[in-house]
Amino acid sequence: MRHQFLSVRKICCILVCLVVLIPAAAQRKREMRAAWIATVVGIDWPPSVDDVTAQRQRMIEILDSLKALNFNAVVFQARPTADAFYQSDIEPWSRYLTGRQGVPPEPFYDPLAFVVREAHRRCMEVHVWLNPYRAILKGGLSQLDSTHIYFQHPEWFVTYGEQLLFNPALPETREYLNRVVADIVTRYDIDAVHFDDYFYPYRYKGQEFPDDKEFRANPRGFTDKGDWRRDNVNLVIAQLQHTIKSIKPWVEFGISPFGVWRNASKDERGSQTRAMSNYDDLYADILLWLERGDIDYVVPQLYWEIGHSSADFATLVDWWSRHACNRNYYVGLYASNLGNATAKPVWRTGNEVMRQLRYMEQVPQQGAMFYSTVALMQNRQGICDSLRRYYRYPALVPQQAGVNGSESMPVKRLRIVRAQRCYHLEWDAAHESDGCAPAYYVVYAFPGNELGDFDDPRHILTITADNCVNLTDYADKLRGHYKFAVTVVNRYGQESAPAMVQKHKRGMR
Repeated sequence: MRHQFLSVRKICCILVCLVVLIPAAAQRKREMRAAWIATVVGIDWPPSVDDVTAQRQRMIEILDSLKALNFNAVVFQARPTADAFYQSDIEPWSRYLTGRQGVPPEPFYDPLAFVVREAHRRCMEVHVWLNPYRAILKGGLSQLDSTHIYFQHPEWFVTYGEQLLFNPALPETREYLNRVVADIVTRYDIDAVHFDDYFYPYRYKGQEFPDDKEFRANPRGFTDKGDWRRDNVNLVIAQLQHTIKSIKPWVEFGISPFGVWRNASKDERGSQTRAMSNYDDLYADILLWLERGDIDYVVPQLYWEIGHSSADFATLVDWWSRHACNRNYYVGLYASNLGNATAKPVWRTGNEVMRQLRYMEQVPQQGAMFYSTVALMQNRQGICDSLRRYYRYPALVPQQAGVNGSESMPVKRLRIVRAQRCYHLEWDAAHESDGCAPAYYVVYAFPGNELGDFDDPRHILTITADNCVNLTDYADKLRGHYKFAVTVVNRYGQESAPAMVQKHKRGMR
């Protein structure tokens, strides 16, 4: 490693070094901090189905509020019921967006493109949340637009309880879902594709899922229907991973399953819980997908309190940490239960989510996702006040597991420029490197003449999508002699070596 300290008025220099990531206990440089934005029945967004201006304004408010809390990702529900919160030639516009399925926003805009653009401006990732099988949540066929795929292929669907669902047993279902995902990944600059816990549907009491005919016609060598159902889902998960990576290898595929894989009473690998499970009830073998590398991250929905008698949060956090199979593991937290009048007293006393975050510090994991945004926007139980202190410093999203590609080249021509009475830190914009585009820049400020710890987030001045920073905006923080460094982070989450320049106090203010 070479060190060269030169006058800012004359020269800037490039330093090449290896960066070793060593997370701190409560505040880490790399940590997922995300919130789900649910659109089904307007849970989080949109605020109105007939006011485009209000929709865009509310989304800006959500993104600005999350950014102010140092969140770095949103999980945006873009396909709640085989319909679209984006412009699609495959599926109709969602009725949850405009009030009637198939009707575009007026005046026209594309919500997914809007979210991607505005989130990326704030250096936040966009994980596009899709429901794989659901076509109608409840109600009749009259809510479907005439262009809906149901009217072209009703034989692809089954009715179970109040829901209309794609039949998971059919290869046509798998092919169609891959087509939908390929379309989104190809046309939108997203960071991840995200499914939640809805695979085979939650059971309706006294009703069996209607797939006997398909099982008898094409058992594929299976004699147990449960194993056959799990394989139906396994097939589509593996195919989707291949589809995504073949188009844009940096786009991740993540699953947020129900919080229990399987109970230990049925499988020695299972958790010490007594609850329904992904494996036995939803036919989703999350552990297999992790073992095979079919998914890039897992976010189990651990929506119980610490000490719950049947599904203890602490027990499950530990279990998933031990079974993440070197994939990124984030914890799904139930912020929406805070202050719930019908919930247990623990959710109305203090802040259970903050207790859970502090417990998580003891367990290997890479961050958290909060369900859902409405709870944060309402600051339930003072959650945002606590998060503002807890997430005091910015954080980079975790690097993707198993990525072997090259990191971006360091930024060039880092310099400090005086513009009127302001000083700007500027550099040449980074370009695509080895097929991977830059995502954002990280600006570090180290007091004194020596380099500090690049893994300490206290030294991150800002994370920006622009190739300049007005240092005067940070005058209250920058008191004294500083050495600045800038890195570029690519779409895989890889950080380049830093470029550095030094600045004296009297030239700063």
